[in-house]
Amino acid sequence: MIGLISYLIFFTTVAAILSIAVLGLNLQWGNSGLFNGGVVAFFGAGAYGTLILGGTAQSAHLGGFELFYPLALIGGMMCAGLMAWVVGKLTIRLRHDYLAIATFGVAVAFENLMRNAEGLSGGAQGLRGFERPLHAWLGDGFTYNAIFLVFVLILLIATYRFLELLIRSPYGRLLRAIREDETAAQSLGKDPAKIRLASLIIGSVIMGLSGGLYATFYAFISPQDILPILTFQIWAMLIVGGAGNNKGAVAGAFLIWAAWTASGWGLSRFAPLEMQLYTGSIQFILIGLVIVGMLLWRPQGLFPEKLVISQSGRAKHVKNRE
Repeated sequence: MIGLISYLIFFTTVAAILSIAVLGLNLQWGNSGLFNGGVVAFFGAGAYGTLILGGTAQSAHLGGFELFYPLALIGGMMCAGLMAWVVGKLTIRLRHDYLAIATFGVAVAFENLMRNAEGLSGGAQGLRGFERPLHAWLGDGFTYNAIFLVFVLILLIATYRFLELLIRSPYGRLLRAIREDETAAQSLGKDPAKIRLASLIIGSVIMGLSGGLYATFYAFISPQDILPILTFQIWAMLIVGGAGNNKGAVAGAFLIWAAWTASGWGLSRFAPLEMQLYTGSIQFILIGLVIVGMLLWRPQGLFPEKLVISQSGRAKHVKNRE
């Protein structure tokens, strides 16, 4: 029984961490129309930044700043935001598939940099020397993981509430106006490029928070954790849940993570031995099938963004009450 509870804590912790990244992507794509194909780069910037700033001194790579954990986590978020600002300045005027290709290239470049810059990131062996917060008092067991789960859930709820308030504010309505008709918004004196850049930075900072929590949970990060497949997983979570709806973003994250873990368990337990060698590849194929199938069957997702028409004939965004 304890083993089952421990696994459920692990599962919920990782799903909640990934939910935060999906919420950041939902702000960029669901509300702003920014096709960010480099999610994993901003996730990784937050992870590496947190461990570098909060880790102990290591001879093999940069670190040893031993900042107070909240400061290290905020520093990781700032690293992701700074990267987003640089990338946005170079790419924000690109549209859809061009922006996706450019940001995907950034993700590939970031992964290769972390794999080869041993003095910065520990190279292929990863970044070590990070002591999890309160580890000295709580140890590594069940109690620590349960408390960390509560911490992650608090941050998830705070992020959700922040984004709900943001998208209902005049800024959120402006984001959707630019998403629907950039020319019309520009004719009213708005600066779409500046507003889209702000959305990219805010969403990336949230992804950096997710990456920092992920690295904290494992007390380790390596290039294997920031492969492009993670970007596709997070996109699948948003597509399944429903772009433009924060509730759908969270639900999609839990559903896809459940499908991912269940498929891995099923293949390792029931598939022939020769097929088990290709478990990872089969799971990648499954993610692709989920994305394609969802786009064909229900492109708006399980919890779609809803628009209602007011008596004046104008579309007004309202909360999905499904």
